[in-house]
Amino acid sequence: MNNKMKMFLPILLAMAIILGMFINSFLQPHSTSGVFKSPASTASHKLDAVLNMIVEDYVDTVSAKRLVEQAIPAILKDLDPHTVYIPAEDLQRFNEDLKGNFGGIGVQFIRYRDTVAVVRVVEGGPSEYGGILAGDRIVKVDSISIVGPDINDDFIMDKLKGPKGTGVKVSIVRRGVKDLIELDIIRGSIPVASVDVAYMINDELGYIKVSRFGATTFHEFSKGLEKLKSQGVKKLVVDLRGNTGGYLSAATNMINEFLPEGKMIVYTEGKSQAKTDYVSTGRGHCQDLPIVILIDEFSASASEIFAGAIQDNDRGKIIGRRSFGKGLVQEQRMLPDGSAMRLTVARYYTPTGRCIQKSYSKGKEAYDNDITKRFVHGEFEKKDSIHFADSLKFKTPAGHIVYGGGGIMPDVFIPVDTNGYSNYFRELNRKGLIYRFAFHYVDVHRSEMKNFTKLEEILAYLKNKPLIKELTKYCQEAGVKTDKKGLNSSLEIIETQTKAYIARDLIDDEGFYPIIRKLDNTIDYVINMKD
Repeated sequence: MNNKMKMFLPILLAMAIILGMFINSFLQPHSTSGVFKSPASTASHKLDAVLNMIVEDYVDTVSAKRLVEQAIPAILKDLDPHTVYIPAEDLQRFNEDLKGNFGGIGVQFIRYRDTVAVVRVVEGGPSEYGGILAGDRIVKVDSISIVGPDINDDFIMDKLKGPKGTGVKVSIVRRGVKDLIELDIIRGSIPVASVDVAYMINDELGYIKVSRFGATTFHEFSKGLEKLKSQGVKKLVVDLRGNTGGYLSAATNMINEFLPEGKMIVYTEGKSQAKTDYVSTGRGHCQDLPIVILIDEFSASASEIFAGAIQDNDRGKIIGRRSFGKGLVQEQRMLPDGSAMRLTVARYYTPTGRCIQKSYSKGKEAYDNDITKRFVHGEFEKKDSIHFADSLKFKTPAGHIVYGGGGIMPDVFIPVDTNGYSNYFRELNRKGLIYRFAFHYVDVHRSEMKNFTKLEEILAYLKNKPLIKELTKYCQEAGVKTDKKGLNSSLEIIETQTKAYIARDLIDDEGFYPIIRKLDNTIDYVINMKD
């Protein structure tokens, strides 16, 4: 096949086949189901004719399937950056985070010295019932080795995951046991949490970290709220930093908890989508609870809907840095071969009428590089570097000025904190050595720490231990020479991260977040802010 034909075949084939194969039912996470109707036009007949000529008469045999898989993304690339094609083999992985569960054996693992080491076993999961313990090394799955530098995480997950009810044989190396341990595990439904933690920062301030908006998020969020209310919460922090979004319904249900009846939450509208209003019902359980929302440059989509609804209804403070700027709504449409397309069908608008979608007119590469451009421009450090056009100005009911286009601008700007970021710390961080040392430390001291269930127990144990001495020795053996000046400059960060990772390995995020927040200048501001 000559180069010119290689260049044009993918686009021609894909356009023809897409028109023919989108005749099926589809899944739409954000609205009701429907059926794609192929447009009967001269153009579509022409593309069908081109496809037939290539498949039947081209000089060499052409794999239409392969070319279509390559070409569909090429057709979509000049649309918006969030309309994407998902091949059938990738669809399950794409949907797992939002579904809230997957079929697997129920372990958290780390690849430690080219071996799969079990960090934690999911409580009540298949691995716990099957006999796997934290610290075990999984060396084989169904007699297939998963040890070595060439084995990646995707390969490992592919072997461990599978439909609920199916069996898998794992071979285990356990400290103190001479022979391999062979275990038969029946895969189960493993939950994927979207609310990382809910805990009281102090006697009055409650904190909930939401990492995504999935099918189970509202239920998890409600449980977290009930826990905090039982502990006497007087003010709530909802942390959406790094939350890239998810299901619209999850966000609207959560927002409804905080608004009185009849308040606009968000509305959507598109060329083929009638305007749809999402309005609060007045049945929320936290309508009078003061609320603060934390966002940053990676808070997107449903996170921005949440922040925008709170801000535009003058319901609470938004604190942090300007959000990502995704104001488009996608529907996931299934294709006959098990693949799917997430198609942008509408824009969403905050209650004041803002669309916060940032421009994608310069193409996907420029769009993807926007965050880097913001960083270089100094936006993460200075609020004054951010400018909005007057044409994008809106007013809230209380008269506060807010802006559309390019994300949600917080009410209070908090610059990124790089104090203590020495070159030594950056090198440890780049190589993941603090995280790896934490696992190593727990692994070595597992017999002493395995029964710890509370953060206070962990901190008491670590209080007089020479953690930093052991860490620097570990890092030196891993190839990073100790820089005493850099270590002293970054000592608080390194020590806090080490303790936080150790606590996470033992009791999950209930241990991690209360420790790591000591390095969080945004949380510090919230603690000290006056209403």
